[in-house]
Amino acid sequence: MAAGAERKFLVFVLDGMADRPCAELGGRTPLEAAPTPVMDRLAREGAVGLLRTIPDGCAPGSEVANLAIFSYDPRTSNPGRGVLEAASMGIALGPRTLAMRANLVALEGGRMADHSAGHIASEEARELVDALNAHLATADVRLHPGVSYRHLLTIEGGSAALACTPPHDILGKEFAPHLPRAAAREGEATCALLLRLIAASQPILRDHPVNVRRRAAGKTPAASLWPWSPGTAPRIPPLSERFGVRGAVISAVDLVRGIGVLAGMRVIEVPGATGLPDTDYEGKAEAAVAALGELDLAYVHIEGTDEAGHMGDAALKTRAIECCDRRLIGHALALLEARGLLARTRIAVLPDHFTPCALRTHDPAPVPFLIWGAGTAPAGTEVFSEAAAREGSLGLREGVEFMELLLGAEHQR
Repeated sequence: MAAGAERKFLVFVLDGMADRPCAELGGRTPLEAAPTPVMDRLAREGAVGLLRTIPDGCAPGSEVANLAIFSYDPRTSNPGRGVLEAASMGIALGPRTLAMRANLVALEGGRMADHSAGHIASEEARELVDALNAHLATADVRLHPGVSYRHLLTIEGGSAALACTPPHDILGKEFAPHLPRAAAREGEATCALLLRLIAASQPILRDHPVNVRRRAAGKTPAASLWPWSPGTAPRIPPLSERFGVRGAVISAVDLVRGIGVLAGMRVIEVPGATGLPDTDYEGKAEAAVAALGELDLAYVHIEGTDEAGHMGDAALKTRAIECCDRRLIGHALALLEARGLLARTRIAVLPDHFTPCALRTHDPAPVPFLIWGAGTAPAGTEVFSEAAAREGSLGLREGVEFMELLLGAEHQR
C-alpha cells in the first residue's frame, strides 16, 4: 500500500447485519436472502474472513464491537456507552462525572416490552425528558435529551461500580431481576439513586400528555427510564496519532459518533440519517465520498440492520441489507469511479456484531468481513455471507487487528 495521503479508505459498518438461518427465509440468513450483487462482487475480487469484535469476557455491545473495529482494545479502553454518547453530544464530563445511557422503554406486565418505546420520535422524547428533569433533576443529577429513545444521564460524584443490563438484552423477560445493582460497596449509593430515579420516572411518564396521545393513537408509550452502561471520562489516543490517517465518521447514532469524536475524527451530519431502516443511504454515500476528497478515511455506520434484528423482523432486515448493498455501497462505488478515486480506495464491509432475529439481541460470535482494493488478491469467494466468511482467505482475526489489516503496516505508530 502507498502512503495514507495517496490512498483512501472507506469502511461500511452494517450494524447487527450478521444473523443465523431464519425459518421464514427458507433456512437462509438475511444476508444470504438479500440480493447483494455489490457486496458479492467485492467478496469475489477481495479478501474475506471472520473478525472477533467481541473479546472474551466482554458483553456483546455495540460500544465494544465498534471500539474493536477502530482497533481500541475494549478490555482496556471502553469508557462506557454513556461517556461515548456524551462526547457525541458535546457534553463535557468532569473528572468526577458518571455518565450513563438512559433509554426510554416500554414495560408491560412486569416485562421489558420494548427497549425503544416504539421508536419514539425525538421531539416527543425531548418533551418527556424535559418533564423528568423538571421533577427529578438536581445540582448533581441531570438527563440530557438525545435521539429517539437514546438519552444520557449524568451524575456528579457517581460511582461506575455497577452491574447494569442493556434493555435490548431482556426483551420479553421480567425486568425486575435485571434492575441496576452495586458491583462493589462504593457503588451502593449510586445504585440506590438509580433505583429511585427508575421508580420515580414511571408515574411522571404514565400520565404525561405525550404518552396519553401515543396510547390514543395505538402507539407504544414510554413507561420508564432505564439507565445502563456507566463510565467516566476516558483517555483515548486519536486515530491520527496511532495510524497517521485523518478520518470522518458518518452515523445517526451518538455512540458511534462519540467514538469518532474521541478518536479525533470529523463527525459529518447527514440530514436524512435516522438510525432506522428508512435512513438516507444515498446521502451517507455522498457524504462519505465527499469526505474522501479531503480526508484519508471515512467510517460509515448503518443502524437500521440492527434495529430490524431487535424487532425480530427477518424480512425487514433483508430489505435493509439490500438497501445497504444497492443504495449505499453501490452508490458510493459509482461516485468514487466518477471522481477518479476508486482505484485509490480500499473498502471494507462488515457488521459490528450478530443481532439474530430469533434472539432479538446481540450475539458475540465472530462476524464476516471483507476488504477490497489494492493489495488484496481474489481468493475464490463467490458471495459475501456468514458461511462464506468461515472459509475465507483472511481466516479468523481479532477485532483490534482490523485497522492494521485495512490500512497496512506502514500506518502503524
